[in-house]
Amino acid sequence: MTSTILITGGTGTLGRLVVPRLRAAGQRVRVLSRTEREGHDGVEYVTGDLVRGEGVEAAVADAPIVLHLAGGPKGDDVATRSLARAAAAAGARHLVYISVIGADRVPLAWMRSKLAAEQAVAESGVPWTTLRAAQFHDLALTMVRGLVKLPVVPKPGGLRLQPVDARDVAERLVELVLGEPAGLVPDLAGPRVYGMDELVRGYLTATGKRRLALPVRIPGKAGRAYRAGDNLTLEGAALGRGTWEEFLARTVRAAGAATSGAPAASS
Repeated sequence: MTSTILITGGTGTLGRLVVPRLRAAGQRVRVLSRTEREGHDGVEYVTGDLVRGEGVEAAVADAPIVLHLAGGPKGDDVATRSLARAAAAAGARHLVYISVIGADRVPLAWMRSKLAAEQAVAESGVPWTTLRAAQFHDLALTMVRGLVKLPVVPKPGGLRLQPVDARDVAERLVELVLGEPAGLVPDLAGPRVYGMDELVRGYLTATGKRRLALPVRIPGKAGRAYRAGDNLTLEGAALGRGTWEEFLARTVRAAGAATSGAPAASS
């Protein structure tokens, strides 16, 4: 008999890709959401709040597999401890967590929160798997769009990213969820490392825009960490297939179709 898989963050960027893949694999899926939703396409929705600890026990009940995708700019450690405690009390047999490359090396509050969340998973008493991934293309695009809104685009020296396609991350997570607990697995990054200036240049080319750029230096410990590549895994990482250029072409095409009212071609 198929077990229920509880997914937190099932309505987010990654969750929207993972849920249909698990359903296609014949799995029963329950999604924990902060807002009430009607179930559809074989997906059950339950309401709760991980940070407040509301509805979490009911969400994990009879769900031996828990996939924790929910995250935000702060509070990830609190939310994860709440979920891990409930999963352990419910007798879950596999807790899978998505983290970020550099959580143990880059001295930023958000990274420290992700590392504390990793530790909560590892110390929960539930057999676990944690995957650290690079920044999704979607996040890199958000960063780039923010920069090019300025009259002169800041060009942070030494800042490199290895953005990964969220679809590649979703596929890997489905493999991990359906497999045995494996602890900390190899990182997952995109197929190429880019300087931030290259990402900006690629976006400007794809959108036909022009901007002046001004080199800037990221100050402090965080700047030193980024210049040292502490946010990257240059050896031993699994590499996704989707490239930044393919993502940009797809996104620009979709934006053009939306503007013209024509349907975007799928890919």
